[in-house]
Amino acid sequence: MTTHVWDYLPEYEKERADILDAVETVFRSGQLILGRSVRGFEEEFAAYHGLAHCVGVDNGTNAIKLALQALGVGPGDEVITVSNTAAPTVVAIDAIGATPVFVDVREDDFLMDTGQVAAAITPRTRCVVPVHLYGQCVDMAPLRRLADEHGLKILEDCAQAHGARHHGRLAGTMGDAAAFSFYPTKVLGAYGDGGAVVTADEEVARRLRRLRFYGMEDRYYVVETPGHNSRLDEVQAEILRRKLTRLDAYTAGRRAVAARYAEGLADTGLVLPRTTPGNEHVYYVHVVRHPRRDDIIAALKDRGISLNISYPWPVHTMSGFAHLGQKPGSLPVTEALAGEIFSLPMYPSLPETLQDEVIDAVRTVLAELA
Repeated sequence: MTTHVWDYLPEYEKERADILDAVETVFRSGQLILGRSVRGFEEEFAAYHGLAHCVGVDNGTNAIKLALQALGVGPGDEVITVSNTAAPTVVAIDAIGATPVFVDVREDDFLMDTGQVAAAITPRTRCVVPVHLYGQCVDMAPLRRLADEHGLKILEDCAQAHGARHHGRLAGTMGDAAAFSFYPTKVLGAYGDGGAVVTADEEVARRLRRLRFYGMEDRYYVVETPGHNSRLDEVQAEILRRKLTRLDAYTAGRRAVAARYAEGLADTGLVLPRTTPGNEHVYYVHVVRHPRRDDIIAALKDRGISLNISYPWPVHTMSGFAHLGQKPGSLPVTEALAGEIFSLPMYPSLPETLQDEVIDAVRTVLAELA
């Protein structure tokens, strides 16, 4: 039997009746596209964040893409972000004809080094995309000051930070807009793809609703500005409505697993996650660091424990982004992390027995490698 980094089946068994009732609710509603469930989820997710608007879309990548467009970013513009992220962050920037500009991350929490952003700003810079990675938030105050000084927009990438807080403020409430993914592994995950953008700006929200629906607004088949077919599915929206009521419980479960790991692995030499002062971590993934990462992963695989690396290849080193001209060595912290970080199993329904197996196996492997 293999212990996986993520597994939805224990959660599904516990919530099966509610999930199936959500499906039945939609199928009996008489409206399968942009109906009551999407509207209800949008209202409830916006309310959770204390914001006026939420626009549901088909996935997290398009949430970033459409949000950038709604904020006025387009071909020829530059968008400052990080390379230590999932590729979709950068794919979305590239897809609208904008140019990603990378800054490095911090050694201690692996998040955007906001001290490098000012030097990356040029006359073409239009937006900054801080990635709230692994479950905690980027330091937003200096970004807000820079954005206000230079007339830039801030789009928060919250795909990994549902419910995370920064000095008391929820991820997604500190920029001009915020993009979320509801991919099944997320802290708030659907049973398929899904995404959303939240914003306090009514005009940005109106643009988003047009962009996700071909560019139409009031009348079907009348395109006001060219858009996309990027609607959140009714079934996924209804499932997300039910799961949103349990988001805080999911977060508590993840924190409990992280605390158990912290206690069990404290004296092993493994670099454990550090929560930055002012942050409330939600542990989307439990990323640790060790110089013998590959040996550890191989040894644990032999013991039936499958681990993940988030992320083994920085985006700027990928062949698909060679046109950006970012040379190896230009982001030293990001590149160093790529060779040493890996993720331990993390999900709120991870049984304590499996947590103990992971802790014991990691301790054994590290002792053998010492």
